[in-house]
Amino acid sequence: MTSPSPAGLLAELHKAATALTATMDRIPDGGERAPSTLPGWSRGHLLAHITGICNALARQVEYGRHGETVELYDGGVDGRNRAIELAAGHSLQEHRDDVAAAMQRALAAFDALTEDEWRTHIAFRDGVIFDAGLALWRELVIHTADLDSGTGPETWNREFCSHLFDFLAARVPAETKLVLQPVALPPLALGAGASTVVVSGMVTDIAAWLAGRTPSLDSLRATAAGDGTDLPNLLPWPSAMPDPK
Repeated sequence: MTSPSPAGLLAELHKAATALTATMDRIPDGGERAPSTLPGWSRGHLLAHITGICNALARQVEYGRHGETVELYDGGVDGRNRAIELAAGHSLQEHRDDVAAAMQRALAAFDALTEDEWRTHIAFRDGVIFDAGLALWRELVIHTADLDSGTGPETWNREFCSHLFDFLAARVPAETKLVLQPVALPPLALGAGASTVVVSGMVTDIAAWLAGRTPSLDSLRATAAGDGTDLPNLLPWPSAMPDPK
């Protein structure tokens, strides 16, 4: 598995932002109050979160370029949660405007980077700016599907699925070895446990399952020692914060 180049990641970020905008445009008036696919969250909660994480990742880049580190959210986890609850009840147009402004801020921050600046240290995951770009890619693509407005995991491209396999390998329990067999693609092993489970299906369905989402195409099949078995339970999402959303 290979990561995209900075230029490739920028292209993916812009495509993901365009897809999210199109998905928001399909939400009917009042639809912001309907449930998202995330338990306990309306679309309004999710849109408020998207606004918040775009701004949070943008400021990681903005501060990092000036040699400064700053926590992901003002006020940490509590500040993040308060901001979501305060903004969740906004009108649909307010959410659209907020998300558009936050995405534009984030995209502008990444677009302005020189090649060397992608390796600048930041506080987020004690990593570098490139890690923040990958995080923004995940947030935009996955939460577009979570809005439940006509754009599901079946639209995820092969490059994004490959990135999720790499990033979400941390969800495989220590005692398990997962052998992923995407249709028409080479198999891939995650984990090194003594108990081997083979998970086959469409690449997007496998990626959705690893991400804790409902597969769109219902193609998954799990086997162990040649016999059918249940999909294994996965460890929590490898979040940079205690809240896994």
